[in-house]
Amino acid sequence: MRAVRSLLLATSLMLVACAGTAPLSGPRPSAATVPRPPPPATPAPVHAAPMPAPIVPAPEPVPKPPSVEPLPQSAAAPSPAPAYQPSNDHIALVLPLQSPLYGKAAEAVRAGFLAAANAAGSTSRVQVIGHGDDGVLPAVAEASTSGVALIVGPLTRDDLKTVLAMAPIRPRMLALNQPDEGITLPGDTYAVALAVEGDATQLARRAYADGVRAMVAVVSDSPLQRRFANAFIAAWEREGGRPPRLYRFDPNPDVLALLRREVAAQSPDAVLLAVGSDEAAIAKSFLPPGPVYASSQITDNVSPQMLRDLEGVRYVEIPWLADPSAPAFARLPKSGFDDPVLDRLYALGLDAFALAELLANPVPPQRVEFEGATGHLSLTPSRGFAREGRLMIVHEGQSVAYSSPQ
Repeated sequence: MRAVRSLLLATSLMLVACAGTAPLSGPRPSAATVPRPPPPATPAPVHAAPMPAPIVPAPEPVPKPPSVEPLPQSAAAPSPAPAYQPSNDHIALVLPLQSPLYGKAAEAVRAGFLAAANAAGSTSRVQVIGHGDDGVLPAVAEASTSGVALIVGPLTRDDLKTVLAMAPIRPRMLALNQPDEGITLPGDTYAVALAVEGDATQLARRAYADGVRAMVAVVSDSPLQRRFANAFIAAWEREGGRPPRLYRFDPNPDVLALLRREVAAQSPDAVLLAVGSDEAAIAKSFLPPGPVYASSQITDNVSPQMLRDLEGVRYVEIPWLADPSAPAFARLPKSGFDDPVLDRLYALGLDAFALAELLANPVPPQRVEFEGATGHLSLTPSRGFAREGRLMIVHEGQSVAYSSPQ
């Protein structure tokens, strides 16, 4: 009889549906347990009174399916994935050494990391795992299989995103880049990076402390310089500075002449110059007298004569390049790269090993303050290492420490 009542109810619903559209939020009717009867020969008019439900013969008894007792909630719920357990105290350095694009950068980091490990007498504790483009996941899997206590890497931001999304069970990790803004690092992941955003933030705070209040920004089309400018302006406004007037750098002489007139008309206290070293001297020559704040790349591979053209430019540099003869670096070999970009990555490798020794412990430290080759490193609550480099100024053809407004 239950099946008959279900069928009668389904038939009534079908006939009522012909008189109008059911609301979208209403419940979906249950499927009939027996075939529907054939439709009536003549459909009822839209405004006709509801037809009486047809009498349907009782169907053949349907065998009752076997009942299944539900499992207790604790047994039915999936058990949490097992946490990774290291089997040794080794450190795996995972780098894109076989990448055509990032191989040189990876080699510089590897050289610095191994130099620091050798100076500490811990070379045997380090396992280097190289990979090519799109090969970071197999490299992380190899490190996990070997039971290491810590992975140092990945080096690129895209590889870091891949590992965070697709390798949740792995050793503790010290990434050598930072995730995209708004992405939180999981509890077993730390990050230290040479991001220009950190230098820009430090420089913006210093500009405001120098008494600068009105500023203009001259920015090239380089993605790196745009990142630097955006981070500087965001930090500058957080300090209380007014939004600066923005100008696009163009080496065309006519455009530069217009730039000179426009910037002079603004009468700024200082200028943010976000250009590369190959454009720095000519851009600086079209700016009015006064302080100029720029990224560290502005002095890369610049001749002594061109450096004189950058008089008064302030920027942030890593201690490894700002003061290479410092006693703290005496026991560490120089990189030999003769390239400031690779030298900075070498210094990142030096600091990465020092941090790795701390983070590979069974219980990682809650507080870290470290004077490293890339700057003063502080562990933040989000497990990223904040980095502060050395403030520098170009004065009489040399880069010297900048400690007060000049």
